[in-house]
Amino acid sequence: MSQFSLVPAIRNLKNTSSGNFFLIAGPCATESEDMALNIAEKVREITARLGIPYIFKGSYRKANRSSIHSFTGIGDEKALKVLRKVSETFDLPVTTDIHRDEEAAMAAAYVDILQIPAFLCRQTSLIQAAAETGKIVNIKKGQFMSPESMFHAVSKVRECNNEKVMITERGTTFGYQDLVVDYRGIPVMQSFGVPVIMDCTHSLQQPNQPSGVTGGKPGLISTIARAAIAVGADGLFIETHPAPQEAKSDGANMLPLDNLEALLVQLVRIRQATQS
Repeated sequence: MSQFSLVPAIRNLKNTSSGNFFLIAGPCATESEDMALNIAEKVREITARLGIPYIFKGSYRKANRSSIHSFTGIGDEKALKVLRKVSETFDLPVTTDIHRDEEAAMAAAYVDILQIPAFLCRQTSLIQAAAETGKIVNIKKGQFMSPESMFHAVSKVRECNNEKVMITERGTTFGYQDLVVDYRGIPVMQSFGVPVIMDCTHSLQQPNQPSGVTGGKPGLISTIARAAIAVGADGLFIETHPAPQEAKSDGANMLPLDNLEALLVQLVRIRQATQS
């Protein structure tokens, strides 16, 4: 990669000079310690065998929900401690999203990467607060943003003397209740000199449902992922759960954990084919 080196930036994340993509994966929300450890252990075993650098993801709080009655978390400190335990148990880098300026320093004490949610990618003070922690900042491209406009979000991190920034593509609003992915945006955003990640789950959301629960098309996760690897995405973001139908957040979009290995095997072959 021509971007910042992931080796010193994220502890224990292997060099991607081999050409493989890296994977950010985990549950949408941190529901319990046991669940988080179970997912991390299984994904770590698969990715280690396939030579895929792995970052565990789990939201310590879900601030953006369709309904006031939706699950938001098990408590901030409790969930952040779960993320730290995952990191220490499996020697993995971990990431979580933040929503307000004051959360940046709090979350940075527990995780390696701070994720800026798509709806907040223009929130200057939030991006600055994340950048000033010195952690890697992963900014999700807003559904309302062009790839070109994400240059300004990246610049906000760099102007805080932090070069450790990544962008995640997660689709563009199409009508009121759907999203589409424009793969031309991946090389455009890579031209900023940053790693670009494809969010294979949230790009398949169907928001604004009358029920107050966001829908999705998880059957197309493999389609989104295969296309992203074929066009050269640096990393993939995949939310996964042992039983998505029982998940407390975004179950309609998550990949069943048992389906992950077969998909990753396909993706490694695609990456090898494109490099040859």
